[in-house]
Amino acid sequence: MSSAGDPSMSASTIVADTASGCHILKIDGYSHTKGTPTGEAIKSGKFTVGGHRWFINYYPNGINSDAADHVSFYLLLDEVKVQLCVNFASLLTRKRPITPADPVWSFTPGNNWGYTKFVKREDLERSEHLTNDAFTVRCDVVVINEIRTEDAPTVRNPFVTAVPQSNLIQHLADLLRSEKGADVVFEVGGDTFSAHRCVLAARSPVFNAELFGAMKKGGSGSIVRVADMEARVFKALLSFVYTDSLPETEDEEDQGTMFQHVLVAADRYDFGRLKLICEEKLCAHIDVFTAATILAIAEQHRCHGLKKSCIEFLSTPAHMLAADQDVRGACQDLPRQS
Repeated sequence: MSSAGDPSMSASTIVADTASGCHILKIDGYSHTKGTPTGEAIKSGKFTVGGHRWFINYYPNGINSDAADHVSFYLLLDEVKVQLCVNFASLLTRKRPITPADPVWSFTPGNNWGYTKFVKREDLERSEHLTNDAFTVRCDVVVINEIRTEDAPTVRNPFVTAVPQSNLIQHLADLLRSEKGADVVFEVGGDTFSAHRCVLAARSPVFNAELFGAMKKGGSGSIVRVADMEARVFKALLSFVYTDSLPETEDEEDQGTMFQHVLVAADRYDFGRLKLICEEKLCAHIDVFTAATILAIAEQHRCHGLKKSCIEFLSTPAHMLAADQDVRGACQDLPRQS
């Protein structure tokens, strides 16, 4: 029985539901747009993110006199009021995607947000971004659909200490890092990695066959040589085996390459969940520079969702023209242009 002086306990959670997407806008024939007066915009096609229609205004000579020597880009809402985060980036610079720290803006029809001085025209014209009188920008949008409050479970008995979250993952990560009890060594690309046969076998049917079944390689303590794989990829694979997650990679461009290699490794060792994780991550890295490679990987490793995402991206004529010349060789399912 609790006394009158015992504090009552309650809890709630604020949840923000979001939807994200991006729009690739190619300015083809840039020199011909320079005749547009300052303050006048050229509209992009309309696109949908989070159930709302949007379009981008491109100002070749700036949105106002103060920005007359710059190129301006602004995002506009085509319908009802909505809150969102927005970020413009050059596809060539591979600027970071939107993060949770990006500011939130409230949009109403006719209202806009963007970059008054996105890039100075003379800098653009001297840069590698302008190729064959064309350049491409990407607009990332995160729409905040609803912010709601939910009741959270509370501790019924104030005398009972709250149960901490499971630390099994941390213990397994420590086991991998310490190599305590390790009974197998892998040699990959000149580096060696110690691991535990039983953990590997429990996580992967291929490792189970290699270490305990008909494909068993050597006895306890023997070295298993892994060909056709980079050491850093195998290290990431082991991290997933023990922690069910991949190590962080700060370089965004390197992230895309890493996800490609890890997807191939996941397919090789039959890590179905890891393969799907890589598919999902790679969908966010499809652009005119990576589409051909990612499409080829999707074809070779039966990644149907990833393949459809590549084909959808490349079905836009501007994307196809900007992509590598060998992109059609990666897949015969792409639509033909007349």
